[in-house]
Amino acid sequence: MLSLGALLGNPALELRLLVPGPAGALEREALWVHNTELPDPSPYVREREIVLTNGLWLHEATADAFVTKVRGIGAAGIVFGLRTETPVTPPELIAACEREGLPLAEISIEVPFTAVTEAASAMQADQRRDALVGMVRRGDALASAISHGAGASGVLAVLRREHDLPLAVVDRMARPLAAAGAELTAQQRRIVADGLARHPPPLEVDLGGGKGRATIFLVGAVGDTDAALVCLRQVGGLSRPEQDALDQAARFLSLEVAKQQAIQAIELRFASELLDMILSGAQRAAEVPDRLRAFGVDPSGELVVLTIAFAAGSESTVPGLTETVSEFFLRESLAVVVAGGSHDVVAVLQRPGQDVARLAEALCSAVRKRFPERSPVVGFGDIAASAAELRQPLVQSREACQVLRRRGNQAVASFRQLGTHRLLLGLQDSATLRGFADGVLGPLREYDGLRDADLEATLRAFLSNDGQFGATASALHVHVNTLRNRLAKITELTGRDVARTDDRVDLYLALEAGDMSRSR
Repeated sequence: MLSLGALLGNPALELRLLVPGPAGALEREALWVHNTELPDPSPYVREREIVLTNGLWLHEATADAFVTKVRGIGAAGIVFGLRTETPVTPPELIAACEREGLPLAEISIEVPFTAVTEAASAMQADQRRDALVGMVRRGDALASAISHGAGASGVLAVLRREHDLPLAVVDRMARPLAAAGAELTAQQRRIVADGLARHPPPLEVDLGGGKGRATIFLVGAVGDTDAALVCLRQVGGLSRPEQDALDQAARFLSLEVAKQQAIQAIELRFASELLDMILSGAQRAAEVPDRLRAFGVDPSGELVVLTIAFAAGSESTVPGLTETVSEFFLRESLAVVVAGGSHDVVAVLQRPGQDVARLAEALCSAVRKRFPERSPVVGFGDIAASAAELRQPLVQSREACQVLRRRGNQAVASFRQLGTHRLLLGLQDSATLRGFADGVLGPLREYDGLRDADLEATLRAFLSNDGQFGATASALHVHVNTLRNRLAKITELTGRDVARTDDRVDLYLALEAGDMSRSR
C-alpha cells in the first residue's frame, strides 16, 4: 500500500522524517504523489496525495500559507526536495507542518523526485497484484464453499477469514439466510427488505436498535434484487479491500440464491402437481401417497386441507404469500405441502394435535402480520381419513376460501359452516356444475356475447341486492326502467322469472355452480 511511511521505509529514496504528524498519519493510504511548485496547489492536488516540492514558491508565498492550503485539501503529507540553493529544509516550513499536524519528510539532493514516483508506481502495482491474487484465491474458496453445500453461511465464513466484519444475509421477504458476527431482529430485517423494495435500493439503511447505519451489498439471482449482504458498518468506515471483498461475496451469494430459488421452484411445481393428482380422482390416485411422502407427510393418516387467499377488493394472492405460509408451518413443526397458485395458496398436512379452526386462525394471524395492509381469509373442509379421500376436502377448502373472499366479513370458516346450498353443490363434479350453469344461463351469456348487454352482471347485482329494484339500479348506475327491461329480457332468454322464488333460486344456483366449476 502506498503511504508516506512506506516510502520512508525504502532506503534507496534517502528520505528523512521531520514531522510525523498525528498518530497513524504516516500509515494512511496515499492516492498518489504530486509534484508542484505553485504557491497555491490546492486546485490541482487531490485529497490523500503526497505533495513533492523543492520550495521554489518560497519567494512568492510564506510556508504558513502553502502548508495551510495543502492541509486544507486533505493531502497525505509533504516531501521537501533539498537543492544546492536550499541544502536544509526551511525551519518555517517545519514549524508550519507541526502546527497543522501535517507529516513532512525531506529527500536528499542526490535523489530526484522521479525516483519517488517510480517507487510509488511499484507499490501500487504490487498492491494491485496482491489484490488480484487475493480476489482469485477468495473466489476459489467461495466457489468451493458453495459447491460443497456450505450455503450462505459458508460464504460469510470465507469472508471473515480475511476481514473481521459483522455480517448478515437477508432476503427480500425479510428472512434471515445467514449471519456471522451480527444478529438482526425481525424489525431490522424488515427494514432491510423494505430497502430492497425501493428503486434504486439505498446504499445504507438505519437499523436502529443500537446498531446504527449498515451498508447493503445487493444480491441478485436473475436480474432482480433478491437479497442483501448486510455489513453493520457504514460505507465510509470500510476500506477499499473490505468493500471489494464484500462485492465479490455478494456476487457469489447470487449463485447460492439462484440455486435456492431453483429448488423452491421445483418444490412448488411438485406441490402444484400434487393438487392436480388429487383433483384427477382415480386416474392418478396411486401417485398421491408417494408425492406426500416426498414432503414428509404420512399419506396413511388423517389429513387436513387449508386454503388461504386475500379478501375481495385486492389481489387474491401476492408474491411472498406462499413463502409466508410455508414458514408458518415450519415454525409449528408440521410437515406440509404448500402449493401457491394465481387464486389461492393450498396447504395439505397431517391432522394437527390442535383444533383445525384454531390452526387456521393462527395461520391467518401470521399472514396478516406479514401483510398488514391486506385481509387474509382461510377456508378448510372435512378431515380426510387418508390420501385416497383428499379430493373432497380440497374442493371444500377452496370453495370455502372463495366464499370468504366474496363475503369479506369473516376470516376463517369450514365448508360446513357455509350455506347449505354450497354443501350440495360441492358434492357435484365440475362437469355436472358446468352443465347445470350452462343449461340455465347459456342463452343469456350468448346474448351478452353478441350484444354486450351486461345481463349476467345485472342478474348478479339484482340477486346480491335481495331483489330490490332501487338498490340494484343504483349499484349498476342505470335507471330503474332500464333495469326492468333487462330483467324482462333475462326472463325471456332463460324462461325463468326473477319475481318467482323457484325461478330465482334456479338462477342463483346456476351462477354459484358456474363460479364453483371455474374455481376447481
